[in-house]
Amino acid sequence: MSTDMTETHASERKDQTGHVPVLEVTDLTVTFAGLNNNPDVHAVRGVSYAVNRGEVLGIVGESGSGKSVSSMAAMGLLPDNARVTGSVRLHGEEILGLDDRAMARKRGKVISMVFQDPLSGLTPVYTVGDQLAEAVLVHDPRAGKGKAHARAVELLELVGIPNAAQRYRSFPHEFSGGMRQRVMIAMAMANNPDVIICDEPTTALDVTIQAQILDLLRTAQAETGAAIVMITHDLGVVAGFVDRLLVMYAGRPVEIGGVDEIYYSSRMPYTMGLLGAVPRMDLERQGALIPIKGTPPSLTNLPPGCPFAPRCPIVKPECELAEPKLLRVGGQPPAHEIREEAADDTDGHTTVHDTGVQRVACIRSGEIAENDWTGQDIYPIPEIPEVVENEVRREDRPEMLRAEGLIKHHPLMKGSVFKRRVGSVYAVDGLDFDVREGETLALVGESGCGKSSTLMEILHLHKPQKGRIEVMGKDTASLSKADRFAMRRDMQIVFQDPMSSLDPRMTVFDIIAEPLRTHGVPSAESTARVYELLELVGLNPEHAVRFPSEFSGGQRQRIGIARALALEPKLLVLDEPVSALDVSIQAGVVNLLEELQAKLGLSYLFVAHDLSVVRHIADRVAVMYLGRIVEIGDTKSIYTRPAHPYTQALLSAIPIPDPEKERARTHIVLDGDLPSPANPPSGCRFRTRCQKFITLSESDQEQCMSVEPRILPTNGGDQGTACHFAERQDVL
Repeated sequence: MSTDMTETHASERKDQTGHVPVLEVTDLTVTFAGLNNNPDVHAVRGVSYAVNRGEVLGIVGESGSGKSVSSMAAMGLLPDNARVTGSVRLHGEEILGLDDRAMARKRGKVISMVFQDPLSGLTPVYTVGDQLAEAVLVHDPRAGKGKAHARAVELLELVGIPNAAQRYRSFPHEFSGGMRQRVMIAMAMANNPDVIICDEPTTALDVTIQAQILDLLRTAQAETGAAIVMITHDLGVVAGFVDRLLVMYAGRPVEIGGVDEIYYSSRMPYTMGLLGAVPRMDLERQGALIPIKGTPPSLTNLPPGCPFAPRCPIVKPECELAEPKLLRVGGQPPAHEIREEAADDTDGHTTVHDTGVQRVACIRSGEIAENDWTGQDIYPIPEIPEVVENEVRREDRPEMLRAEGLIKHHPLMKGSVFKRRVGSVYAVDGLDFDVREGETLALVGESGCGKSSTLMEILHLHKPQKGRIEVMGKDTASLSKADRFAMRRDMQIVFQDPMSSLDPRMTVFDIIAEPLRTHGVPSAESTARVYELLELVGLNPEHAVRFPSEFSGGQRQRIGIARALALEPKLLVLDEPVSALDVSIQAGVVNLLEELQAKLGLSYLFVAHDLSVVRHIADRVAVMYLGRIVEIGDTKSIYTRPAHPYTQALLSAIPIPDPEKERARTHIVLDGDLPSPANPPSGCRFRTRCQKFITLSESDQEQCMSVEPRILPTNGGDQGTACHFAERQDVL
């Protein structure tokens, strides 16, 4: 037996300094009993890791890999139908199996958790201050209400809530998403716990708020000295934040090691695929992303052998005989031993402890290390041709879309019987941009900046509230009903959530054929077109008779793209088309969009908050803030030398999936949240959060407060910036 498989009693295990790990999970399994004669769900299968004081462990993997369930099991928060076995030791004490009363004394005091959705962790009928004070009092009743109140205010100040004493009395719904997450972090650190488990704490947040939350977690660790377990699917977030990384697939660990080991010398094909699927904001020409084909296996009926084998590009026959153990690189048994063990019909299960050494669950890990293979060596990379239109100067290409002075204000009304207008929400407040043939323009910015409102104004194909919209040279204000119907052939949309845009009662065939039938395409022609489109977006023709619920998220998005392409449009509006997908699935959709653009000469208006994806796919970028464009230009200029302080902060906030680069960067963390679009600041709308504003003289600050900046050329070319004191800087 390999030495790294030797059993060691958990309480006797110590780190290099001679201390028992703060949290040690050994051979944890979680099974949910199937209801109504359904099979059991094996959600977690043999997870082992150890975290020492002051250490940050990252746990990554696709949705459904068991990341969150394993942490909920450690906290004792799973429902009654969950069967949990293994060991969870806190400071060497076994806590798995403790009753709720015993666990309640430890939760929040010794081990705490920051949930993905803060609204699910905050009670809506109590103020945030009272909930923080309760977290203090429940573990220290002798502190008294006065001290608990003072501690709650102190915590709110520590996590950056402005006017903490006044906001103490605010309810959760009165806070923005980022502020609610800050309250959750304050609650997690209220009693100086030894372990903080963070379950996707930045997933639903804008990148600027994400940067604030990560900064707060570093503050929390410094204040409490706690060990942190960071659960996420964002490989950029963990690159510069964690010390060690655990990669999970199909409910079990498939690779564990130091963050540098995993990022620079991964030996598991799954991990290598995940890293290659991530768009890199710091690379100008990354090429096609690595797509991991297929979907994770069902946890109710796992195939024999390695669960990743059906998706692995270097699978061997031995991979399908027995599930590989988590061993040191090159420590896997030879092929004949694997065949003999499989013939013995034994499960071969052995408990593995986390000793800090890199381990991989792949029988070819030694071969990968010996040949120094990378993800590009293992995975077939699709060849994406160049867009033919790019060979023509942008000025010489026809316009697909133009917006001039576009405005959309929503009235604020008051009164239940006699309504009166008391204000306006300045959703879109004077936009100017154009999209040329074969070009991708990306609209980026925080939630609430007006991106979606801009799309709705364009897609209505009606006369805008103010301004002018031209689609393929035609003013939408002058279109008749027949002209508007005909123009919809040339402009289609792909939505963020495919399940909300695909009728669950219709088959894939009917979904794709519907626009063809609406526009009077003959039945035989539309049938042939449906099967042609299925092949074009990478789906099998036999999938036409299935329903949307029978597909994965990435496949449903491909169906949405096929439907949008049915009428051979010239312009596609893409509303966050990959934000709801795992990175492995996202890579395939991004590659598909690039390939379709090259083949069909499509133009894209691409709305996104992920600036890494934008760098990969866009030709030009327009950065929006409170209903206005603050910077616009070609992608290379915007990313390499942004001139507006807001653009600089946005790019600085995006984590790079490279530990060395990420640790060396200085992030610009903005103060506060986006101001209300119903009451935007005077002058420059960004000045209330601007990192440059505080460095200016009084006269310059007065200019920012009183004079609204116009977009002016910054680099003598395509790049334009709306800032009185624009200065191009390198922030990557």
